[in-house]
Amino acid sequence: MRSRHGELDLPDGEAVLPYGAGRSYGDSCLNTGGLLLGMGALDHFISFDHESGLLACESGVTLAAIIDLALPHGWFLPVTPGTKFVTLGGAIANDVHGKNHHREGTLGAHIVSLELLTSDGARHICSANENADLLAATIGGLGLTGLVISATIQLKRMATPFLSGKSIKFENLDEFFTLSEAASEEYEYTVSWIDCLSAGAALGRGIFLAANPASAEEVRDNGTKEPRLLPLAVPVMPPISLVNQLTLKPFNWAYYHRQRAREIARLWHYKSFHYPLDAIAHWNRIYGPKGLLQYQCVVPVANQEVVSRALLEEISRSGQGSFLVVFKTFGAKASPGLLSFPMEGATLALDFPIRGPSTFALLDRLDGIVVEAGGRIYPAKDARMSGETFRRGYPRLEEFLKFIDPRFSSSFERRVMRG
Repeated sequence: MRSRHGELDLPDGEAVLPYGAGRSYGDSCLNTGGLLLGMGALDHFISFDHESGLLACESGVTLAAIIDLALPHGWFLPVTPGTKFVTLGGAIANDVHGKNHHREGTLGAHIVSLELLTSDGARHICSANENADLLAATIGGLGLTGLVISATIQLKRMATPFLSGKSIKFENLDEFFTLSEAASEEYEYTVSWIDCLSAGAALGRGIFLAANPASAEEVRDNGTKEPRLLPLAVPVMPPISLVNQLTLKPFNWAYYHRQRAREIARLWHYKSFHYPLDAIAHWNRIYGPKGLLQYQCVVPVANQEVVSRALLEEISRSGQGSFLVVFKTFGAKASPGLLSFPMEGATLALDFPIRGPSTFALLDRLDGIVVEAGGRIYPAKDARMSGETFRRGYPRLEEFLKFIDPRFSSSFERRVMRG
């Protein structure tokens, strides 16, 4: 491959796919039987305006590198997913979202322009004013429209590396929605952990986090310093999953009850608030040799409470679940991509250790609830949904298909977009 000078030297007949950091959970970043175009060499910064926060860089630059460059100058990512170890190109391809979706929408909404190289050797500058239709296909387009060479992104002000807010213990799903609605007006970042095995009157109980960027005065008054994070890792793969019926319920009970007061004030470093799992290398090993399936869905705001209850009841009855369960609401800001995942409503994300057919059957049942309600499944975290489920969740698919580069494909695309 030669891309820096505007060429793609591709072998005849083989499908190709750009490959960033490989952090997607499913097969959207895989290309079985084809070639992966490693983006590691495209890791250069092009320009950074310290006054305006406008940053241009190549697509292989990681979000971690952007933070390291920008934060000392008072700038941060406008939107970030739950890991900083992804490339900007991958984040664009999946139109990632974060804990501030109700304020800022998806990352794609902050992409000023990008440069796309297609297999015919053409270079396309895409922005709101130039090739806007190709921009909409590329944002959230799962790497199928061509090779993103570089992008310009508008960063947002952040005076310190800290966030201030509160942690609130809530007793059930109804209380979560009350908290979420109130907090969305006051706080930029909101998210909650859910006890996915709770049931009855306690269904959906959890811990709600709400935060804003902390001012220099708040940090000074608290005498806060960057935490010295110990290098943690899961050193070996256990012979069985450590997430099982013997461990899951006790862990969830203990995690919920470790906060005794209903509400406490908190000051977080951005690493512990946004990226808690980044501090634990090889955390996925706790799921054992059979691995895990990530599952994230979103359901429309009109029936989010009823459908969320149905999803949590189904998970609780199954006895399957995770330590890591994220629940929040998306805002009304429209996503820019034809295949962008978020919509206004409630989103649930969790890991399931693979137990065999029962796990896949549970996820099929969850899919049915989501699709019937008009929701959708997140491609970046999927490895098993059907083509019908995907097509019903993404009504602009037919519009998107005409933008797929004829030489670009993925295992995900062949699984759910064809036939």
